Amino acid sequence: MLYGRTSEQAAIRDLVDAACAGRSGGLVVRGEPGIGKSALLAWAGEYAGGAGLTTLRVTGVEAEADLAFAGLVQLVWPVRDRLDALPGPQTRTLRAVLGDGGTGGGDRFLSGLAVLTLLAEVASDGPLLCLVDDAQWLDRASADALLFAARRLAAEGVAMLFATREEGFPATGLPELRPSRLPPEDAARLLEDRGLTPASREQVIEESAGNPLALIEFAAARRYHTIAGPMPVTDRVLESFRSRIGQLPERTRLMMLTAAAEARGHLPTFLGAAATLGVALEDLEEAEKAGLVEVTANVVTFRHPLISTAAYQGAPLARRVAVHQALAEAATDEDCRARHLAAATTSADEDVAAEIARAAERARARTAYAAATGLYEQAANLTPGLRERADRLGEAASLALSAGHAAQAAHLADQAEQLVDDPGSLARLARVRAAVEFELGERRRAARLLVERSAHAGVDSAVTMLRTSAGYAWFSGDRDSLRDAAGRLRALGRTDPMVLGMAHLMEEDYARGLPLLAEFLANTSRSMTNWLNGAATPSADITMTWATFCAMILGDDATAAELAEAQAAHCRRHGLVGALPQVLQDLAGVQVQAGRHRDAEASVAEAVRIVRDTGLRQRVARLNAVLARVAAIEGDEERCVRLAGNELDTGGMTGLIALSLLDVGLGRYEAALDRLETATRGPLRHASALVAAGADQAEAAIRLGEPTRAEEPLRRLEAWAQAGRQPWAHALTARVRALLTDDEDDYLRALHAHENAHRPFEHARTQLLYGEWLRRARRRGDARASLRSALRTFERLGATPWLKRARTELKATGETLVPAKPTAADPRDRLTSQELQVARLAADGGTSREIAAQLFLSPRTVEHHLYRAFRKLGIRSRRELSRLDLT
Repeated sequence: MLYGRTSEQAAIRDLVDAACAGRSGGLVVRGEPGIGKSALLAWAGEYAGGAGLTTLRVTGVEAEADLAFAGLVQLVWPVRDRLDALPGPQTRTLRAVLGDGGTGGGDRFLSGLAVLTLLAEVASDGPLLCLVDDAQWLDRASADALLFAARRLAAEGVAMLFATREEGFPATGLPELRPSRLPPEDAARLLEDRGLTPASREQVIEESAGNPLALIEFAAARRYHTIAGPMPVTDRVLESFRSRIGQLPERTRLMMLTAAAEARGHLPTFLGAAATLGVALEDLEEAEKAGLVEVTANVVTFRHPLISTAAYQGAPLARRVAVHQALAEAATDEDCRARHLAAATTSADEDVAAEIARAAERARARTAYAAATGLYEQAANLTPGLRERADRLGEAASLALSAGHAAQAAHLADQAEQLVDDPGSLARLARVRAAVEFELGERRRAARLLVERSAHAGVDSAVTMLRTSAGYAWFSGDRDSLRDAAGRLRALGRTDPMVLGMAHLMEEDYARGLPLLAEFLANTSRSMTNWLNGAATPSADITMTWATFCAMILGDDATAAELAEAQAAHCRRHGLVGALPQVLQDLAGVQVQAGRHRDAEASVAEAVRIVRDTGLRQRVARLNAVLARVAAIEGDEERCVRLAGNELDTGGMTGLIALSLLDVGLGRYEAALDRLETATRGPLRHASALVAAGADQAEAAIRLGEPTRAEEPLRRLEAWAQAGRQPWAHALTARVRALLTDDEDDYLRALHAHENAHRPFEHARTQLLYGEWLRRARRRGDARASLRSALRTFERLGATPWLKRARTELKATGETLVPAKPTAADPRDRLTSQELQVARLAADGGTSREIAAQLFLSPRTVEHHLYRAFRKLGIRSRRELSRLDLT
């Protein structure tokens, strides 16, 4: 019977009822120890059972917080027979979680995707409730996987209910319940039939402050002593449990300590250790009679986690060490043995450190990077040799970074560097230290560090360090580091056209820099072909990432699109959840240039969903900035400003350039010119997007009647066009020349170049300018043709400011503009970005399972989106869908 929990029960009932109706959801019950979270979960299980739901349970165990996927094993084990129904990479990942011969792969979020698919698979037989208690003690890999699944649930008929303490287990994005303390009347009802006098009952109610566990425990403690005082309620409950345990026989206390240290409730291990310690199961009888522990066929459990804490913390250190030694001897699981050895070892011991390091490697292999971090740190603390300790701390730092914990990685890297001073050891630590600095925003420092320490590394390591340094230097505008990296590579006999090309570009030597990047792309063409055909390796993945980077700098739209699309397909095929957002960002940038605004919005929307689901929220600003250009084209100032953000804080120029384009479109030429001139004086002057924005900068200067301010951006743009040979650059150069010279030949050259550039918005801008020039030259018939073409493109792109200008010019030519006839609505405009993605893949013949694997959704959610798309499109089948133009 629950008292004072009417609203909480109603919220849980709604969650379960929604699952019965096919709608999924997650809910977090958060509160202090003893507030009744577990009781609410127990009630939820009973209610769900009555409604016919299947229930899966997970309970976090404090001692298992460093055991890779300890929590997830509890979820997966009862339904392991369903694993073969999952896509291959997901099946292998969950088999690795179970230690069943699978491999974890390289993406730490793949386990979350696999859990999502598994829950949907189980729910295909009927609605499902997943109960997760003591979530604050889940190992990080399990917590991440369960939260990823909870945030992506939609139409599977799955309810996920988490119970957690106030601290730990951040569950951003999920609704929360916070049970309040019981009012006096409910507290009194809870204490009925407990044999208390009225005076004692009032005292218990006052001391417990409405905490249900405190009410029950303080009532029971009246047989021992009164617990009162200024301590918080939780501390007083803990002290009460210590006092009750202290009343038990010594052999019972030893058994309780052993159970608390073992923590998992695994009876064979517990009894094996007990035998070593000279005690047995019958010695636990007094604790059972006192209601402190329960023993079933093969599990020992404490009535409440605070009892376990009291049993463990109340024992002397020597006894705790002896218990952990006995548990290590009895353990049959290598990871549990390593955990107990660590707890039993009080001084440096290489044998124990090596065993813990092996456990860390097992966790790494299963992509449980947070668990591996903690294990390597434990191993380092027990390592006698300073260099070996530093190496293990370095591994811990690297893994912390892989787990997304940059601050922790920085702390571990600091510790490692303080232990050694020889250049070789510092060189080994440089890569992780630099990666940490880059992640924390210290990009120049990261680039410089790699250049300096590469001098003391082996050749292969030095080459990797120097190429990485070049990338860091490019994004931070550090010319010296980039130049030095190129020089060091040359001295090592490993001249790298990409790094050398980047160095030249930063010096504005486009004639030498751009051909070198093109050479790098050409050199990787064979690797690219093999990679596109599926021969992917980690080194090939890195090469393709650099190739896409070079294609984006060059403005080689076709190659950049091909590479980004191939990388996106690769990420989807192999479940590389964490890598996909950056790939989608690159792809969206190319799609915007190609005028495929809906596609770009779909790419960014998917990437934003992923980064929010995976906790990588710092990337949202960069993703949004890509769409700021779309808002600028459409003249939507409020949206453009919101999406652009303060991009310079993250080292990018995308948002700033979008704001400048907005200013040009709205006729605010002074603002646009000032913004772009300021940027070209900054450290990111070399950015190719800023060179391309030189056309806007020059146009703004010319419109203001200050042509001399157009000379510098035009010079840079012309040099870029001549060296890079991209049609769009030639088109922009000729357009700016036309504005300066008022020469028709320049307009014609620009329009000819646009034919091969496939950037429709810029093409239409040139047509608009040429139409304006023709009208001024009194060639109204010619002007109308150019202006009509521009008008059609602006209409398709929703480019409102530019559309108004084109209409005004057409009217000025004497053309009467009648209201446009309503055109058939574009079917794409009726769908959300995710519905459009699903519909396209379904139109291409993809099954729901195949689409789900590609979009990191569950099959039921795919079918839900497809159903909604059918209704919006007025169709009933996939066959009808295939006849629609959704490209």
